[in-house]
Amino acid sequence: MVQCEMCGAETTAPKKIKVEGAKLDVCADCTDFGTEVQTASSTSSTSTKYSTGSSDSGGGDGSASTASSAGGRSGGGSSRSDMFDEMDELVSDYDDRIRRAREDAELSQSDLANELNEKASLIRKLERGETLPSDSVQSKLERFLDISLTGGAGADAEADWEGGSSTGSYTLGDVVKRKD
Repeated sequence: MVQCEMCGAETTAPKKIKVEGAKLDVCADCTDFGTEVQTASSTSSTSTKYSTGSSDSGGGDGSASTASSAGGRSGGGSSRSDMFDEMDELVSDYDDRIRRAREDAELSQSDLANELNEKASLIRKLERGETLPSDSVQSKLERFLDISLTGGAGADAEADWEGGSSTGSYTLGDVVKRKD
């Protein structure tokens, strides 16, 4: 028997679902908390990392399944897509990239802020890594400084992560309090 990674219940036939980007083996009662992951027959369309927008099937595939899931849960739970599959992933060294690109362009923080029509304090916070850029600020920075703040580090970070225990000593149900 396998232990459900969500509630900790013993189950003989676990289902693999995706909850906020994480794949979990869960019991039948917990399948409503995520989207069911397709098995080996659709490995080309299933991805274990966040989309960086460069995939050809990402745009049309995600919008069609998102629209079908708006109708309700009863129809096709397996056709829904996870919202994180359609999001761009911000690189971990975005602050260094912004600072280096600004210095290469020989601009001060206030000059860059004026060019982007943003506040200088925002540029300072971004370069110190104290805040994440909004989508509009990120696109302004990428266009003006000719840099990329997405992708790159996402695949390496997932390959290095070895969290959790295969013995099942802790489950999500041990940590999270459900409101029933």
